[in-house]
Amino acid sequence: MAAMMDARCSKARSVSRLDPLRILSERGGGLTMRPTIARLAFLAAAGIGLASCQSSPKTTPVPSGKSASLLAMEQVAIAAHKCWIASKDPAFKPYQMANELNSYSGTPRFLLVPAKHYGGKPLLVVQAQGNSSRVDVFGPLMNEPLGARIGSDIARWQAGNPSCAAAA
Repeated sequence: MAAMMDARCSKARSVSRLDPLRILSERGGGLTMRPTIARLAFLAAAGIGLASCQSSPKTTPVPSGKSASLLAMEQVAIAAHKCWIASKDPAFKPYQMANELNSYSGTPRFLLVPAKHYGGKPLLVVQAQGNSSRVDVFGPLMNEPLGARIGSDIARWQAGNPSCAAAA
């Protein structure tokens, strides 16, 4: 029986000599370093794996703090100023633009008023209300021959085309 026990112990000693963890511990301190690096590598791989399994982000627009009506009116007002006023279009020379986009009433708008009487009655009102991107246009100028051009310009700008002339 002693011989059998000796054989087992010598076999166990030979296995323990080949055990990598035992070899590392015999070299001094490597035992604690290897499992830590291995754990970090495993955690990094697991994190990358989990991140790649995530669904793609939704394509919701980033909220800018501006209502749909303000965004629509900014687009139209910039184009109107560029095409009618800044370009010195002769048809709009008798008018001046009064922006009221930062209205606290929730109705961003701009007005065309007589150039010589800025405080006068508006001849054209272009506005959007609430959270709608629909732009309303009204005023005495819409009943003039210029009204058809104003309507087509506003519709084009509201659709996202900032050009000053209608496509031929």
